[in-house]
Amino acid sequence: MKVSLLILLLTLSLQSLAQFDASTREQELSVLLDSLRASRKNDRKEFWNKQFKTLVEQTLHEPSIFDITFPKLRTLGVIDSPDNMVRIVNWNVEQDDGSQKYYAYVIHKDLKKGEHKVIELVDNSMMLPGKPDETLEANMWYGALYYQIIPVEKANKTYYTLLGWDGGTRMSNTKLIDVLYFTGNSLKLGYPLFKYSEGTAKRIFFEHSEKTVMSLRYEPEYKRIIFDHLMPETPTMVGFYEFYVPDMSYDAFMLDGNRWVLKEDVIGINKNPQTVSVSQYDAKKDEVSTYTVENKWIDPTSGSGSGKNDVHVAVLPDSDTKNTTEENKKTVKQDKKEMTALQIYESKKKHKKEKDPSSVTGYGKKKKGKK
Repeated sequence: MKVSLLILLLTLSLQSLAQFDASTREQELSVLLDSLRASRKNDRKEFWNKQFKTLVEQTLHEPSIFDITFPKLRTLGVIDSPDNMVRIVNWNVEQDDGSQKYYAYVIHKDLKKGEHKVIELVDNSMMLPGKPDETLEANMWYGALYYQIIPVEKANKTYYTLLGWDGGTRMSNTKLIDVLYFTGNSLKLGYPLFKYSEGTAKRIFFEHSEKTVMSLRYEPEYKRIIFDHLMPETPTMVGFYEFYVPDMSYDAFMLDGNRWVLKEDVIGINKNPQTVSVSQYDAKKDEVSTYTVENKWIDPTSGSGSGKNDVHVAVLPDSDTKNTTEENKKTVKQDKKEMTALQIYESKKKHKKEKDPSSVTGYGKKKKGKK
């Protein structure tokens, strides 16, 4: 009897020691991740990353994984879908030549079985074109860091729209929009949810110069994915995406039912702050007074305010074109002989579609694959 009790107590003690402790595990992962980030050579990075990856995968199989946020692991991306059915854990390791290696796991809840499935995305970019346009399996992944998930319901199935980033090459970076979904026990990437004038696409790439930053974000209140419109620095650079930069205008994919429809030239709205402080000199009092006004963009053609009849035309510094008003009902046109190459290029862009659709949404093919 005493022996049986001793065995029972020993068993309970071992189970207690083996019980998962999220705080302890996070500390262990933090040490490995810090060692990985501190490494300067590929072989040391590979050494620490292998240990980190093994412990991450082990952790992701814990029943409580959806409740762990890993706040100490600042360079580990952890994003959840709004329906709390999918979590993506991903990170990158920069190589000596400036290229990136990506690692990711997708955790998917199975409500019927009361458990979750862990699926690894395997970076196989060397075996793929630079911007693949086909549906991909989990073991044939192009590699990226995802930072937002947007569910879209279609035919009683959920398609998860992903926003991501790829460090690309030393000359360019890439933002992307993809679609993740599940069929049985397998995971797929790429689905024709994107509609534009020339047809549909399974995923969208926006490659741009490494010297600039491109905005790509989801605005739930407008149900749109808004992004900077990219243009070449000069007309001669059309198709060379390492020379593409934002041109201060915005396009968006609007959620129309169960698909994303491209809409060009949308207005970007900066929501914060709601008010701004304005200082003004009062000559009578000989002092500067400060007051707050609503931080709201006023459309000069909206029909309100003193400028309700004004129609504003953008003018380049070296242009003779002048702004006009509703009084003459037409704008001053410039002779093509007096226009710069860039002005001619912009004029053509305004009045007809580009032959190369990738100059608008950036899903053209790269000339060579990613390193």
